[in-house]
Amino acid sequence: MGLDRDQLKHGIDAVAACEPAIARALERCGYPEPRLRERGYRTLLRTIVGQQVSVAAASSMWRKLEAEVGEVMVPADILARDFDTLRACGLSRQKQGYVRSLCELVEGGLDFDNLPADDEEAITELVRIKGVGRWSAEIYLLFAEGRSDIWPAGDLAVMAGLGRILGLEERPDERATRAMSEQWRPHRGALAIFTWHCYDSGVI
Repeated sequence: MGLDRDQLKHGIDAVAACEPAIARALERCGYPEPRLRERGYRTLLRTIVGQQVSVAAASSMWRKLEAEVGEVMVPADILARDFDTLRACGLSRQKQGYVRSLCELVEGGLDFDNLPADDEEAITELVRIKGVGRWSAEIYLLFAEGRSDIWPAGDLAVMAGLGRILGLEERPDERATRAMSEQWRPHRGALAIFTWHCYDSGVI
């Protein structure tokens, strides 16, 4: 599971203690709610199903897939379904390719309970899955594993939110966002969630 309420508070407080702009934003926006996801391949499967479609469409596809293969979503059971069966669940040809890539890697030994402890090595493992880029891998490691120093610098809301918090005239790009974050290790995961919270709040 992801960072819990106490872990978020600890991480944000640690950064706020050395970064006045974060402290001011915390006074205005308060602490964010935890963002928790289930550890395991089903979480990434659901991410793939939900890519580039509405929440309602993703939920509909997920329900149909559950009805077809069961709630456990055993990879071998999904791989045993043909194109038309998965198409009837709402999965396009592209999505089916991504889903099959994930299931094949799990069947081949990709173990979500034993991903590398090093964050970059874990990201490298996850992006082997077709349709899973760096951002999706980072979000998984942050929300499902609660890795404390994950920093999705390429996320639009992280870049924009950080720019607002720091009072920058222009939104920082990914490179600048990543460079600025070095001073906030090892609490960047909590800070990322706080940055989304501030961005969504409309207060800053």
